[in-house]
Amino acid sequence: MTTQLEHLAAPDAVVRFEIRNGHTALVTLNRPDARNAVSAAMAQALEAIVDATQADANIRAVVLASSHADVFCAGADLKEVHAGRGDQLFTERNGFAGLVFAERTKPWIAAVNGKALAGGCELVLACDMVVASPRAGFGLPEVLRGLVAAAGGMYRLPRVLPPNIALELIATALPLGGERAYALGMVNRLVDPEQVLNEALLLASQIAANAPIAVRESLRVARAAFAQNEAGLRAITREARGAVFASNDYKEGPLAFIEKRKPCWTGT
Repeated sequence: MTTQLEHLAAPDAVVRFEIRNGHTALVTLNRPDARNAVSAAMAQALEAIVDATQADANIRAVVLASSHADVFCAGADLKEVHAGRGDQLFTERNGFAGLVFAERTKPWIAAVNGKALAGGCELVLACDMVVASPRAGFGLPEVLRGLVAAAGGMYRLPRVLPPNIALELIATALPLGGERAYALGMVNRLVDPEQVLNEALLLASQIAANAPIAVRESLRVARAAFAQNEAGLRAITREARGAVFASNDYKEGPLAFIEKRKPCWTGT
């Protein structure tokens, strides 16, 4: 347990934090009575978790899950918005829920076994990968209320779905079920409801088995594919290659292969 997050191990914490399998952080949204709607306390907790997982070299992947059986996250807590505290659902550095605009080098995996709507869907879209069940549902219903999905949803949804499908969902506010989201490529792995969390943790462990610096630098280049031209991507690739070549893991990988053993990554 990262020391500054020890209080988030409590069963009643609005966001629970624990370490699984040595290198995976399991982050669980835990306001089931409010359908995991994002509160000010949740936003502050998620921002602290982002900072802690970034700083902890032992953590190689993060799984974002829900304690609610039927809902991943219902979005912003409208009671707080109505009370004039809507701005507290955002943090200055990381935006909505302390997460959606956070600069992260480690992969986050959303484990979705229910509805992820509005800001809840935007939390999923902020993650790098998604494990879901057929019970999952994704949607941006903001236009029903005269609002817009301003936490990344309007431009991230067309990145993970065919653009015409994304435009339809944004304009109609209709939800997308887990099976169709998987068929369209938004969901990485579709499993039975009782297997969602285990499958997400398995995916995290498969990532964690690889050289941390190589994973980090590879993802840095891949994420930039949406924003950079060919020349820019070549430059970022050269930087990534230099960072990997300078690491101890770069020496360990070939040596472990020659010695016919599993590599022992240090992340240095």
